[in-house]
Amino acid sequence: MSRERTDIAELLTVMARLRDPEGGCPWDLEQDFATIAPYTIEEAYEVAEAIEHGDRDELREELGDLLFQVVYHAQMAREAGWFGFEEVVAAIVAKMIRRHPHVFADQRIATAEEQTGAWERHKAREKPGRRSLLDGVSAALPALTRAVKLQRRAARAGFDWPEAGAVLEKIEEELAELRAELDADEGTGERVAEEMGDLLFAVANLARHLKVDPEQAARAANRKFERRFRALEQRLRRLGREPAELPLAELDELWEEVKREER
Repeated sequence: MSRERTDIAELLTVMARLRDPEGGCPWDLEQDFATIAPYTIEEAYEVAEAIEHGDRDELREELGDLLFQVVYHAQMAREAGWFGFEEVVAAIVAKMIRRHPHVFADQRIATAEEQTGAWERHKAREKPGRRSLLDGVSAALPALTRAVKLQRRAARAGFDWPEAGAVLEKIEEELAELRAELDADEGTGERVAEEMGDLLFAVANLARHLKVDPEQAARAANRKFERRFRALEQRLRRLGREPAELPLAELDELWEEVKREER
């Protein structure tokens, strides 16, 4: 293979060689769609993480890993006699042209919001067998992302809160119901989990109204917590202490100091 210029044909050749029954990789030969799917999901998250880090070299590498996943699935599909990588490319090219008539034809769309609505209408026409607006929202999506997609679909039928303030009121209502379940003598873990789910669904709805991606917001909150807790640990380590040795009140005081220094 050329070291000066590498194109998709070379990647396809590498993938075919890995899956070659004669001399291929034993691990790769054992895989199927189901066993590779978790790696595909993982690589997509690693692309998102590289973007969040703002690391161009990391992003290039992770995009390559994700592309390899597409090639891997296409190779297995070719072996099964279903389709090959070329058909995958042809299908997505046709779909992008079909769904962007304002770019590739004479339709006019002025804003991103208008394009979002037009995109959904194109999708609906392409899937005439769907009986519900909610059909086609993958159950494999992260829960908060799926919640937002379900809410967007329902909003297309007018089933939506008029503004963010109304969603805040709904969150307060759901929080009160969770408190009531926690206080009830007959409260069960199942009922508490249900009310917790309703609260999270309402929070995802608020994020949608505020145009905030709840998954990205949650990941950012996780990073912030990790950064601050590590700083707290380092502070205690210099004192020869461990977090478990301190009462919660002292830990909370140190936590507030870490937050103030960070600001």
